[in-house]
Amino acid sequence: MRILFLGDIVGRPGRTAVKKHITAIRAEVGADLIMANAENASGGLGLSGDGAKELLNAGLDFLTSGNHIWKFKDMPSFMGREDRLIRPANYPPGLPGRGMFVLRKEGLPPVAVLNLLGRTFMPPVDCPFRKADELLAQLDADEPDVKIRLVDFHAEATSEKAGLGWHLDGRVSAVLGTHTHVQTNDARLLKKGTAFITDLGMSGPVDSCLGMSVAPILRKFLTAAPERFEVADGPVALNGAFLDIDDTSGQARNIAAWRFDAD
Repeated sequence: MRILFLGDIVGRPGRTAVKKHITAIRAEVGADLIMANAENASGGLGLSGDGAKELLNAGLDFLTSGNHIWKFKDMPSFMGREDRLIRPANYPPGLPGRGMFVLRKEGLPPVAVLNLLGRTFMPPVDCPFRKADELLAQLDADEPDVKIRLVDFHAEATSEKAGLGWHLDGRVSAVLGTHTHVQTNDARLLKKGTAFITDLGMSGPVDSCLGMSVAPILRKFLTAAPERFEVADGPVALNGAFLDIDDTSGQARNIAAWRFDAD
């Protein structure tokens, strides 16, 4: 199975590029599934129900998120109606939505997607390592036929991302880092067959500071005064990684960083 996983979609420019190009990209590269982290797809910070519907209707098969998922008031109810969007599983119990889902698309093997949030330099949440162990044990008990297992680890610290990769090596198909918006040059297969990359990068405006307009951010750095950030204009690039995964074992055969410059 070939899966393309896009890094954090940023604002309207990122959504527009996905809508415009996703069908052609799927055909050109032969992707069976295309997924994305979408937690910054609405206004550059957070995800609204309308923004999520727009991306799913455009052709994305599945959406993950992160620490900004609660910004829009309609999101809790939307997650209750839409299985193809998940939120970090290691938020404390009692919140809407789910942190793991098994996607079953006709003609393809089932794929489990897990979403976890880091704790280093991030909001206080439950342990992502132990939550991953819990979810995988649940999968083993309830759906042992699901061999392809992907983890979106939305985290700040590179060491924490690497640590989870090694912790899950051989137990999941891939551990894919998101959140920091800069694609890293370390896509590799770990020793027991898990694909890993520290960060998939960003799907949004190129001439920016992590997708946002440069001038307000420079003013904030120079003055330390509050600024209103806005999504940048200009050319857009979609960043992510390609995964080739053995359907039977769930082991990754290959991972490669990917970039598409949208017109």
